[in-house]
Amino acid sequence: MTEEKPRKIKPILLDYLYLFLVSGGIIALDQWTKLVVRARIPLGTDWLPESLAWLLPYARIRHWYNTGAAFGFFQNGNLIFTILAIIVSAVIIYYFPRLQSREWWLRLALAMQLAGAAGNLVDRLQFQHVTDFISVGDFPIFNIADSSITVGVAIMTIGVLWKERQAKKQALPEEDAGE
Repeated sequence: MTEEKPRKIKPILLDYLYLFLVSGGIIALDQWTKLVVRARIPLGTDWLPESLAWLLPYARIRHWYNTGAAFGFFQNGNLIFTILAIIVSAVIIYYFPRLQSREWWLRLALAMQLAGAAGNLVDRLQFQHVTDFISVGDFPIFNIADSSITVGVAIMTIGVLWKERQAKKQALPEEDAGE
């Protein structure tokens, strides 16, 4: 068994710089878009520029909020999802510098998940609900933070599947040689 060498402070700071720049940029975009929606669109109403009116049956900006999880699931769970967001954020912040820099896909996925959790956490703490506004067809209304979580999970899933496939490819020649 090999022992892990302690990491130096400078690489850890660079890891956290990456994490907080990526997630901070997404959080800023999420909070700005929610602020604009709350300030300019009355709750429960739709908005779409006239030039895009043809999209109205399929896509629109609709000011809405939820007290549940992403995409409006599990309503009235604000306290549970507040606690969960804090725990998830803490785990990501703790675990992030332990990732190897060559696992860029996992680092990006975790930064996006942190951004989504923190973006919605800000709303929960400030308003006791999450502002949603992206409405596409009959799909539940969502926001930038929800999208960030979803895309982060997709990147992580694809990355894990790809890494497993690569490991299986490398294991095949070793198995053939042993026969």
